[in-house]
Amino acid sequence: MAEQQAATKPRDARSARPPRRDRRDVPQEPKEFEEIVINVDRVARVVKGGRRFRFKALVVVGNNKGKVGVGVSKGQDVQTAVSKATDVAKKNLIVVPIVNETIPHDAEVKVSGAQVLIKPAAPGTGVIAGGVVRQVIGVTGIHNMLSKSLGSTNKVNIAYATIDALKSLVPKDQWLNAPAKKPAKKEAK
Repeated sequence: MAEQQAATKPRDARSARPPRRDRRDVPQEPKEFEEIVINVDRVARVVKGGRRFRFKALVVVGNNKGKVGVGVSKGQDVQTAVSKATDVAKKNLIVVPIVNETIPHDAEVKVSGAQVLIKPAAPGTGVIAGGVVRQVIGVTGIHNMLSKSLGSTNKVNIAYATIDALKSLVPKDQWLNAPAKKPAKKEAK
């Protein structure tokens, strides 16, 4: 009997440990928001001893159901800049009115030198937009839209102009000339 116990005992103490779990094995809960890093820049501050370098990140977050936000932040390294920008974007979320997978009406907004024009499109058109506007629209849940970016090519200003254009949209039931809803008929007694 002592021979069987000796045979089942591992020779090495390391092999007696349970197998190590990788981080990939841990089940992760699905994220509420999709995060896209649009741009990362290295910026410098000139001081007496030379230049101090930091990183500036532009991040857009959205839930593909009409909520979207943009954030810009700086950090000592890229990872901290991106995480800080993500937190800023989540604090500045807006709700976009979506009608039949498009926007209710066209809008044109100018922020600093960047000007963004967005228009509704027929079903099946897709998102016709370039660069930053496409990435911002991509996380909103809008599937058919036309856009044009005019003026400045500064990515931060284009992102803010796109958010302001989406913020300026008014749902169709709140239009001034929208047909009034008929009140429910009252039963005669």
